[in-house]
Amino acid sequence: MIEITEADIHDLLELRRLEQTCFAMDAWPLLDLIGVLSFPRIIRLRARVDGRWAGFIAAEVDSRQIGWITTLAVFPEYRRQGAANALLLACEAALPVPDIRLSVRASNQGAIQLYTRAGYTIIDRWPEYYKGNEDGLVMRHLIAK
Repeated sequence: MIEITEADIHDLLELRRLEQTCFAMDAWPLLDLIGVLSFPRIIRLRARVDGRWAGFIAAEVDSRQIGWITTLAVFPEYRRQGAANALLLACEAALPVPDIRLSVRASNQGAIQLYTRAGYTIIDRWPEYYKGNEDGLVMRHLIAK
């Protein structure tokens, strides 16, 4: 069973392990992880499967009233079991705006497929956005609120 709950600073060690496991090259530094778990107005949700930490998503609303999903990750052993989709749906529901965007590595076909199935479309390409000079794809989903 997948349980989605709000994350907080007590999740720091698990979030750091998740980032290092899923985004070795792009893992956020410790101070960024502390920030995402403690700054106001950030949506931060964790997924647990059978009581074990499985994944995390964070999002915020920018000054233009666009929601940005800043990170979504699921431990490899919990992938393709619905945790990422559950996190994405819960985050979208928590965002108070209908225009939601995210960026993803152009090579991350699994994530691109997840987002496409959820209704996201590619609207832009950011050249050499990620480490290793890989392009980022900007994807957008408009949701009825």
